[in-house]
Amino acid sequence: MANSLTNLIPDIYAALDVVSRELVGFIPAVARDSRADQVAIGQTLRGPATPANAAGGNVTPAMALPSAADQTITNKDVTISKSRYFPFSWSGEEQKAMDYGPGFLTIQQDQIAQAIRAAVNEIEADLADASHKGASRAYGAAATTPFASSLIDPANVKKILDDNGTPASDRHLVINTTAGAALRTLAQLTKANEAGDTSLLRRGTLLDLHGFAIRESAQVKTFTKGTGATYNVDLIGGYAIGDTTIHVEVGTGTFLAGDVITFAGDTNKYVVATGFAGDGDGDIVLAQPGLRQTLANDVAITFIATHAANVGFCRNAILLATRLPAVPKEGDLAIDHMVVEDPVSGLVFDFAAYPGFRMIVYHVSIAWGVKVFKPEHVAILLG
Repeated sequence: MANSLTNLIPDIYAALDVVSRELVGFIPAVARDSRADQVAIGQTLRGPATPANAAGGNVTPAMALPSAADQTITNKDVTISKSRYFPFSWSGEEQKAMDYGPGFLTIQQDQIAQAIRAAVNEIEADLADASHKGASRAYGAAATTPFASSLIDPANVKKILDDNGTPASDRHLVINTTAGAALRTLAQLTKANEAGDTSLLRRGTLLDLHGFAIRESAQVKTFTKGTGATYNVDLIGGYAIGDTTIHVEVGTGTFLAGDVITFAGDTNKYVVATGFAGDGDGDIVLAQPGLRQTLANDVAITFIATHAANVGFCRNAILLATRLPAVPKEGDLAIDHMVVEDPVSGLVFDFAAYPGFRMIVYHVSIAWGVKVFKPEHVAILLG
């Protein structure tokens, strides 16, 4: 056909810098998997998950071979769960009218940028939500901005990850702008003689801290706790270090996935991976690696209040799978498709034009799924 999007390429790329953009912190910090191109909507991409080895033994010379050491290899999976388009349309008369004013292409540029902005924010929000609900433990005080006077907060997030055996490389700490503002006021980071750098003072650039690349995101989740109250632990023999399934009793209200809780006598703040609808007694499941100390029967449970969920993690703990929405081999009704990369997030989008009767609809599209593969390598910094 005569119509083509080729002539719009300069306008598409010009659009990317025109419209305001929220800060993106999770998307560039998580792992990406190109194999997502092979997965249809609703299908599952699986990866192996090996168990911890607790079968160590003494080396004793003998003429007989040691017995086999079988393990059960499980899997973790990610699903391409969303395929979304962000549309806008024009009629011929509307285009003609705008060409006598600001110009059709000028407005169209901003519409393209707004569509990309909306898609990126939705993906970033999904990552923020998944990382919070998939974290192992938390540090800090709810409704209290981190970095009030020192760098104790990232140091303790690092401690959680170190205790869990998280790889020391490629760690990231994604915070909201409130925490970012507090961090920028710390004297030890803004004084050149103490920080050894003027980047934070002069340009506001957040420097690496305690092995974390510090990033800011506009989509850091504010989590509202479940309604649960007055629950106790229920198991006569108590629970051992590493246990994850905890039976609770007596209380009322709900445990939500993502709730942060503590047990009397244990200062660790645990994240609930699987909740309980309440009331009465039932099971909750803590995120891996589970309990850090033994837990006795009838111990009281406390819910951490509503909080901002800043998150520290190793890149490979969280996966973002993206691809372009599939088009039939025979093509669809679009007069053209082209691929556009967003320089802010690094994501790639399909841009398509669908003609109608004296009008046209444009779609900016992307498909994605998110998954926390390794809760042990994710920790929350409460705010």
